Amino acid sequence: MEIFVYYTPESTPDNGYPDCVVAIDVLRATSTIITALHNGAQSVKAYGDMDLLTQESELLPPNVRLRLGERGGKKVDFCDLGNSPLDCTPEVVAGKHIFMSTTNGTRTLQKAKGASVVLVGAIINFQAVVDYLQKHQPHKVWLVASGWEGGYSLEDAVCAGAIASSFFSLDNPHNGKAKVGNDEVIAAISLYQQWQHRLLDLFKLSSHGQRLLNLGLEEDLKYCAQKNITRILPIQTETGIVVYHD
Repeated sequence: MEIFVYYTPESTPDNGYPDCVVAIDVLRATSTIITALHNGAQSVKAYGDMDLLTQESELLPPNVRLRLGERGGKKVDFCDLGNSPLDCTPEVVAGKHIFMSTTNGTRTLQKAKGASVVLVGAIINFQAVVDYLQKHQPHKVWLVASGWEGGYSLEDAVCAGAIASSFFSLDNPHNGKAKVGNDEVIAAISLYQQWQHRLLDLFKLSSHGQRLLNLGLEEDLKYCAQKNITRILPIQTETGIVVYHD
């Protein structure tokens, strides 16, 4: 198994796809997807285009669908929910099909569409990702951070490091359970090892964390900084459609 880390979907190679992509958007799209499925949602379908989301969601009756939309950290006015995992309670999402569009995370799911397997990862479930990779041993793996509008983000990089650190030792990264694909793997592991016991502090330092704090969303940061609070592992079954994988 060869593992690569990419800090934005735009930085991934254009000449083909790996066997497995792990899509990461800790603050907050992948944390929200995982939480919604953990709390009983039937599926989550991700969109880059809000008009298409509206059009396709109208094919289902209102009592079985939810529209989740976020731009710049704020809820899109006509949607039922924003991009907060704390809103995805069992009472709200159980049995529902969720139609979702966010600033960053849904771009990553769209970008990964050509991979054989696409997993959804965050701090709240990273051990489930690790367990899947250890069990199935895909030949080539991309850990793809969503970043923020094409730029690097600390919270996604540290999550990639949390996953990669299970396979490599920085003392001798070429003597582990997998092969290091690029230098970004080592950088992500280093970030995780420095901050693994202070993830919330790191999130508060990050630019997007600051953005969410300014919107009064500190509880979202606290939630998203919790390690492995669920064993749910979402998997993309077709472009943009994510369901729970057992």
